[in-house]
Amino acid sequence: MSREPDMIEALNRMSAAGFAATLAAVYEHSPWVAEQAAQCRPFATIAVLAGTMQKLVRDADPERRLQLLRAHPELGQGGHLTDHSSSEQSFAGFDQLTPESAEQLAFLNRRYRERFGFPFIIAVRGQKDAPAIIERLEQRLGNDPPTEMTIALEEIGRIAWFRLQQLREPAR
Repeated sequence: MSREPDMIEALNRMSAAGFAATLAAVYEHSPWVAEQAAQCRPFATIAVLAGTMQKLVRDADPERRLQLLRAHPELGQGGHLTDHSSSEQSFAGFDQLTPESAEQLAFLNRRYRERFGFPFIIAVRGQKDAPAIIERLEQRLGNDPPTEMTIALEEIGRIAWFRLQQLREPAR
């Protein structure tokens, strides 16, 4: 059974600072999204909250959106990952790549960043596995920059949705 009604009610009752702190990690290293969303309460459902947060991102100035994109880690490259990112990348098998696949991914990540100016972003929880994600990375390298920015921001919205879903799942 979902805890959504209790969770959304608790979020609506929190102080703005408490709300922002609780949801700060939903958008990678970008607590400003949760801080602004706190001002839009109350929310009827998690879906309304997610939609509001994504609208705040879409309506943000271009530099802020670019900073949000650049705040995301490169897939399979280790480094300083948030708990969410580490879990998500492990879920897709990026922690178990063969040396050849890891080398291919590093090469593609460099090409992507050089082409678009931010890391490749995809909601890994919505994908089959690491090889399927690497295939999507190769495909998306063919996009023009405006199209790719739109796709990356949509993927960030999907990542946020999955993270919000984790909050509403019953504790195990």
